[in-house]
Amino acid sequence: MNFLITGGSGLIGSRLVAKLIAEHQVSVLTRNVAGTEKMLGTEPNYISDLDQLTDLNAFDVVINLAGEPIVSKRWTDKQKSIIEKSRWGTTSKLAELFTKSTSLPSLLISGSAIGFYGRQDETEINETFDNPSDEYSHMLCKIWEKLALDIATEKTRVCILRTGIVLAKGEGALKKMLLPFKLGLGGPIGSGDHFMSWIHIEDMVNGILHLINNADCQGVYNFTAPEPVTNAHFSESLAKSLHRPCLFTTPKFVLKFAMGEMADLLIHGQRVVPMKLEQSKFSFKFPTIDEAFENLFG
Repeated sequence: MNFLITGGSGLIGSRLVAKLIAEHQVSVLTRNVAGTEKMLGTEPNYISDLDQLTDLNAFDVVINLAGEPIVSKRWTDKQKSIIEKSRWGTTSKLAELFTKSTSLPSLLISGSAIGFYGRQDETEINETFDNPSDEYSHMLCKIWEKLALDIATEKTRVCILRTGIVLAKGEGALKKMLLPFKLGLGGPIGSGDHFMSWIHIEDMVNGILHLINNADCQGVYNFTAPEPVTNAHFSESLAKSLHRPCLFTTPKFVLKFAMGEMADLLIHGQRVVPMKLEQSKFSFKFPTIDEAFENLFG
């Protein structure tokens, strides 16, 4: 098959490309062709701008993972505009290319996040949950998802990835968390009673391959492990895997002061479960947080 992947140099995309390139043709959209080529090698075809394409006739599957990292910078109005444009703009351009195609790709997989649900308490949330909290992360994901879902036709199925915290050694969220824990200074945020919904990077990539290979899969999927944990449990398990104590706490007001509105992603949680993935017979390799950290740091 012939794949077009946006966001191919990111945490998820780079590993997905590595899996696909052995058996398929892969084109990667990237603003930094030279840098991405150093990361992914010379086998993929590189595209620096979607304007280079007049249609998507050459592709069987489009995987849209492009997006400015949401926690890279404080959420100023300017940064919010960058975050939105990187998601909505790319997806809108893909939608335009779909309308210009005479031989439609059979599948679009498009990114989103569990931020769609906004802050929640202990309620277990699956894909049928319909009472999201009205805040920035929900608005961002709602528009992003609609742009992708509107592409669906009888010839093109669409799958949306509502992704939790992706755990990978030395990258992504864990890279930001690791130093204080390694120094023995790590611990929960506040009381640590808010839930964290996470997924191991291997299950993330294998889950995407599962959607590709199962033609009955369509619509929204929560990409989280079956067992979300509280922030306190997460912190204790991470410290244990590193053979460090878990003694310190970070007051919520400190994060609020340092990060502003963006801190809401860290101090409020959701208890999200992957009902539809499990119903489609996907088997998680790392269903528990202890198993995930043992694999990453054991």
